[in-house]
Amino acid sequence: MDLFDLAQKKNVTAPLAERMRANTLSEFLGQDHIVSETGLLRRAIKTDKLGSCIFWGPPGCGKTTLANVIAKGTDGNFVKLNAVNSGVADVKRVVEEAQTSAKLYGKKTYLLLDECHRFNKTQSDSLLPAIESGDIIFIGSTTENPFASMTPAIVSRCRVFELKKLSQENIEKALRKAVVDKEKGLGNYDLTVTDEAIKHIANAAAGDLRVAYNALELAAMTTTPDGNGKIKVTLKDAEESIQQKALSFDENLYYDILSAFCKSLRGSDANAALYYMQRLIKGGCDPLLLARRVVVHSAEDVGMADPNALVVATNALLAYERLGLPEGLIPLSEAVIYVCEAEKSNSVVTAMYSAEEDAVNVKDDVIPAHLKNYEFASKEDKLNKANYKYPHDYGGFVEQQYLPDGLKGKVYYKPKDNGYEKVVKEIRKRKGKIV
Repeated sequence: MDLFDLAQKKNVTAPLAERMRANTLSEFLGQDHIVSETGLLRRAIKTDKLGSCIFWGPPGCGKTTLANVIAKGTDGNFVKLNAVNSGVADVKRVVEEAQTSAKLYGKKTYLLLDECHRFNKTQSDSLLPAIESGDIIFIGSTTENPFASMTPAIVSRCRVFELKKLSQENIEKALRKAVVDKEKGLGNYDLTVTDEAIKHIANAAAGDLRVAYNALELAAMTTTPDGNGKIKVTLKDAEESIQQKALSFDENLYYDILSAFCKSLRGSDANAALYYMQRLIKGGCDPLLLARRVVVHSAEDVGMADPNALVVATNALLAYERLGLPEGLIPLSEAVIYVCEAEKSNSVVTAMYSAEEDAVNVKDDVIPAHLKNYEFASKEDKLNKANYKYPHDYGGFVEQQYLPDGLKGKVYYKPKDNGYEKVVKEIRKRKGKIV
């Protein structure tokens, strides 16, 4: 009996990712920060008291699965729509059926809306009255930040649960279970998957369990059995199934390469920084992590020597979030080159740490009288209002005390002679300030 016949016999028609979905919270993988034994979400599900909510997280992290767990754990009705192909008419139909069910049978209706960020204002407004009245319990699922991509009126009436990308350990555990699971997985095949293959698929999936399941199933179904009918999935099979060459690294090497990337940014070597960035990405590192590091170094190591570096880096991060792979790597590479080639100065971070030290140790909160909020001030303090000099009455700058008496004259930011900080020094000199 070949694999096709066996699949037909078992009536395994749904993809592995669909078959392996968790049915209970005990089977649910990852997201311990919201589904722990004492977590609010778990308590709400167990007591069937879950209100309208939005699950926000990257692809393949368990948003839809968690909604399905809720569906199986409630005695109410459960309706699923996708915002891509659903409209106002679909919402009205669900609401009418929910109202009828509540009147006749006293049952709640849960509405799962996948890709809920795709609903426009008109579509969202059609949901609003039903959510407010409790006719439906709304469960939104989205990969986009709901606070930025959804109608505020909907978001304000929901509790937002942020789901994180699954760890490699989570995905490895899920894949190993799928290999031996005879009821829902691949356990009925005479199948073995090497440890290297499991690790590569988990690493290359970059936190997306659906991608990992699809790759495992493809590798198992397309690998030719040996003379004894045994199927063995090797690293080579795994590479082909997920279309990514194995460039993985152990934990120590990962942190070494990441360190080399950061030090190359600081050291102004664009060639090295670009290489290490690509090495990390090809090994399975999330490019967003690297984009965040570029933003940090644009302020920490470039800083006021070239303030535009922070603008370029931040926009590269935003562009990658909007574009994804592969196009998003272009603006990210531009930001890496810009940060490397820019003049360097650590005066910003030095000033920040110096101010932080005084804020912790000195704690002088006696604000100079002329700087206080006079709206709620005492009569005595209000007399000092006249002592405040409005800088714009003096051409934009006038010398007066801003720091508390205990820190009077303290200088945190000390511009260097690099890049734009030369201009800052000249401006300070013209103002008669300490350089």
